[in-house]
Amino acid sequence: MVPSKIPPTWVLPKKNPDWLNKIIKEFNIHPVTAQILVSRGFSTLEEIHNFLYATLPQLHDPSLFKDMDKAVDRVIKALKNKEGILIYGDNDVDGMTATALLVEFFRSIDAKVFFYIPESSSHKRSIISDALQYALNNSCSLIISVDCGITAAKEIEHVFEHNIDVIITDHHEPTSKIPNCIATLNPKLVNSTYPNRDITGVGVAFKLAHALTNHLIETAEIDYIDLKSYLDLVALGTISDMGALIGENRILVKYGLRELQYKKRIGLAKLFEVCELTSENLTPMDIASKIAPRLNSIGRIADAKKGVELLLIRDAKQAEDLAKELELYNIERQKIERKASSEIEKYMTDHPELLDDKAIVLYSDKWHPGIIPIITARITKQYNRPTLIIAIEKGVGKGSIRTISQFPLLPVLKENEKLLVNFGGHDFAAGLTIKEENIEELKQNFIKSANDKLQDLDIISKMYLDAHTNFDDLTFDFMESIKLLEPFGNENPPPLLYCEAKQIWTPKIVGKIHLKMYLEQKDRMLEGIGFNMAYRKPALKRKNLNLEIVFTPHINIFLDKASIQLQIKDFKVKESSTKTEKKKEAKKAPSKFKN
Repeated sequence: MVPSKIPPTWVLPKKNPDWLNKIIKEFNIHPVTAQILVSRGFSTLEEIHNFLYATLPQLHDPSLFKDMDKAVDRVIKALKNKEGILIYGDNDVDGMTATALLVEFFRSIDAKVFFYIPESSSHKRSIISDALQYALNNSCSLIISVDCGITAAKEIEHVFEHNIDVIITDHHEPTSKIPNCIATLNPKLVNSTYPNRDITGVGVAFKLAHALTNHLIETAEIDYIDLKSYLDLVALGTISDMGALIGENRILVKYGLRELQYKKRIGLAKLFEVCELTSENLTPMDIASKIAPRLNSIGRIADAKKGVELLLIRDAKQAEDLAKELELYNIERQKIERKASSEIEKYMTDHPELLDDKAIVLYSDKWHPGIIPIITARITKQYNRPTLIIAIEKGVGKGSIRTISQFPLLPVLKENEKLLVNFGGHDFAAGLTIKEENIEELKQNFIKSANDKLQDLDIISKMYLDAHTNFDDLTFDFMESIKLLEPFGNENPPPLLYCEAKQIWTPKIVGKIHLKMYLEQKDRMLEGIGFNMAYRKPALKRKNLNLEIVFTPHINIFLDKASIQLQIKDFKVKESSTKTEKKKEAKKAPSKFKN
């Protein structure tokens, strides 16, 4: 997908000198790091302390979930009666990790546990009830949903008719009717008493395991369960599902990344090898860019059950074979995605009038439903508009929606509920199922709603800058100070710093699509890399250009030597430098007039 040629608007950081100095004095941190905290809206010293030095004891008590006591009581009853328990999970990484977590937990306490993941081709018209026969065949009298279920009121009623109880653990926004079941653990319920509304599906599953552990220890039925050992799965699912890395989620991911470094899950260890990824200094970006796509690939175009098996597997040879199989599915997914992306890119280029509206809606029977969430997210980011893409298969459309902060999705989905077979998600990412004959009406309604609610300013891409800095500030000590803000991810992005610098050499194109820049400020030279910025090279053809740059600093290691490199996020050629250059060229040019 070609990057948008419309440059983002730079939003300068907030200034509050007194508050800045108070932060520097209290925490003895670098002024630039302190300014990042000011820019991101921290307003009390306690809030900053909890953010910088968050630890596991700060996790919320699982009993704060309104129905947690009911869920625990029903599971304990199942354990005592040796009932079969079926874990029913969604087929993305959040669902896979949540499923694996509860299966492993229940196995550790000798429960009779099974798991079921719906096929990727399922349009989810029969969510949960598609596992009913499996539950009956395996004498399961309790189903626990993970990362799904909150929108399945009718289906759960049908399951109850077969004397099977249901506990829902989910984090998606509820629709008009809440399922009638034994317990519903969801932080987004209207009457929810759980403080972390942003916890993901695997996080809710972990909270159920935590509450059960507390009960079993209090009643002396077990001595000890190492809950920390499950945090690798929590981190993997939270990052993959774009969970906000603030508050409790940040603690879960911070400690989960440490657990991942131990590589105790042989399946994940083999997948790391396939990705040529080391577990040392593992970042959320490593997970999001390398591990998550491979696990998601199997859920999108094949059988998500294999993803759960990879997370649970104990045999090294089987793990290696399964990891290689996931890689093959990922390659296939990339081919399918590239083809669809190319078609969509051409269509957008041939129909520029699409951007006259403040939302984009596309549908086709040529696209694989499993890859449209990736493309939808990319187009939303590229054009900074709410985007709905629908893949049609046998008269039924499966849609993926992403949006911008000014246009929450659930209100517009609820307005169009009569047109939909099913929908679920949250205000910024959702999915839906729709009959083909209703798609055009939904398209018109969706675009009209966006046009009515959004202003021209809303769809202009914005880049929120964190702090002004100079090359002199960019030391290894400063990089250690920045680490206090990690892990970076959704809602806690890597810092965007800005300054002026001179381009001392013409940039090079590397890897065909990236731009390598050579920048200088006060006799210090640093290299910059602009990912996917090769198309901007024509603006930088001349040497000694004065630039304004936005960047994120990082430590680059080459031949065992560490250096600080700038990841360039945007740049502007200073007007004064272009004017000076034009004057020089004018002097060199021969006169058009003769004496």
